[in-house]
Amino acid sequence: MDTQLRDSFTRLWNAYFEGEELPITFGIGPDPGTIPKATVPKHWRCLVCDLTRIRKGTDLVIDQESLSCSGSQFYLGYTTERRPEFRYFLSAGKPGEVEGERYKRTPEIVDQMDTYRGHIPATGKCYTFKRWDHLCGTDNPEVVIFFARPEVLSGLFTLANFDQSDPHGGVICPFGAGCGSIIYWPWMEQQKEHPRAVLGMFDPSARPCVPLDVLSFAVPMKKFERMIGYMDESFLITPTWDKEKKKIQRSREVQSKA
Repeated sequence: MDTQLRDSFTRLWNAYFEGEELPITFGIGPDPGTIPKATVPKHWRCLVCDLTRIRKGTDLVIDQESLSCSGSQFYLGYTTERRPEFRYFLSAGKPGEVEGERYKRTPEIVDQMDTYRGHIPATGKCYTFKRWDHLCGTDNPEVVIFFARPEVLSGLFTLANFDQSDPHGGVICPFGAGCGSIIYWPWMEQQKEHPRAVLGMFDPSARPCVPLDVLSFAVPMKKFERMIGYMDESFLITPTWDKEKKKIQRSREVQSKA
């Protein structure tokens, strides 16, 4: 990790998004051995809930043993197989056997949905999560993840499209689990020549793990480096954004009183 890039973005973030929380990051690789590992859960636990500690500044390693949710094991690349009843679980269920979440109309739609997916080669590897300001020279972040309210998201979304003529070329919003929107899809985009950012955290099952009115915005590192380079020549230096900065401040004050 280029620590000058780290410090440059931190400075720019504080200038244009003053007071807003820094993003978190992850890289995939061997266990560094110097960072605490997420405990093995005794009961089912959503991975997104564990990220709260990272957002507050706790570095954390997550591996297959840290995950009690079969969905997160699938999205993080530790398994390529869905459990047999998943097609019913995501749709209307199976009377007397499986209670359905009703996120898809039919089991057949669920079957077809998975034909669009690839696979993260994570077997035997770990995910090292750090907040942006904790990154050091030996880190290799692959995705940068923001948790933000609409006014901040408007800035991130617009910046992600700053160098794009294609209206669909800067940001995507694929259906999937909360962990899929911040890990699987942006990591897949990172493997492309022209990666896109991913707007997410619409999964109702993951929503209890994030604050009110907050969504996620996950950016592949290759794209994020370009976005940092554009900040000082973009709309962020205009009077239009000065008005938005005041709204961001008001939004933060309202949120702190909620």
